[in-house]
Amino acid sequence: MTPVTRQEVLGLYRKIFRIAKKWQSASGQIEETIKEKEYIKNEAKTLFRKNKNVTDPKVIKQCIEECEARIEIGLHYNIPYPRPIHLPPMGLAHKHGRTLRHQEKLRKISKPIYLKSHDEVS
Repeated sequence: MTPVTRQEVLGLYRKIFRIAKKWQSASGQIEETIKEKEYIKNEAKTLFRKNKNVTDPKVIKQCIEECEARIEIGLHYNIPYPRPIHLPPMGLAHKHGRTLRHQEKLRKISKPIYLKSHDEVS
């Protein structure tokens, strides 16, 4: 990891904890605010620790982009949890064959960047 990338990653980590410190839930309830603050902190710790040994610059760049996207979406919608998406079901595909593999590939490609690591951790 280059020093510039390292500083960028550490800056994102600090930014997340600053956001968690100032976080207010949309409902305004104290219990919910505390729960959401803890979720933000735990999610950041889990994902940053999971990716601490990543050395491939492309993967590091993807992780940084995912982090920035999740921060922006969380601040915009005032929810710390990843926004759910709707992908059409694969009900039209046969159980075997090229169509199923093709639909699985399309579903994987169409997954938003902010959900790439969410399924791995959850």
